[in-house]
Amino acid sequence: MSDLNLLKDRYETLVKKLSEQFSDAEELEVDQLLFIVGLQELGQVHRKFSKDEKINVIHIAICRLLEPYGYYAFSHFDEDGWPHYTVLDQLPFLKSGEQSRLMKEALVQYFLEKGYLD
Repeated sequence: MSDLNLLKDRYETLVKKLSEQFSDAEELEVDQLLFIVGLQELGQVHRKFSKDEKINVIHIAICRLLEPYGYYAFSHFDEDGWPHYTVLDQLPFLKSGEQSRLMKEALVQYFLEKGYLD
């Protein structure tokens, strides 16, 4: 199986599992998956977030997901328990499809590392 097909299969499995767990099987979008990762990393899953905080939760996810690619490094937790990251390298310009593939690849890798996917 090619790398692209393997990624596609794993991503579809991930979306199906998370959708069943968090949305009554309505298929989750990438931004919703990012929010789930951000909540996991923040560790404050049982509270309400303002619109700005939700954006920050997604930002946490993006930083965490792109950390293994060398774009960010974890810096510290602030006094409220929010993780902060330092930019190590600017993301290159990516076409829409390339951005989508990078995020899907990073999401799959994250959930493989967490043992959520086989």
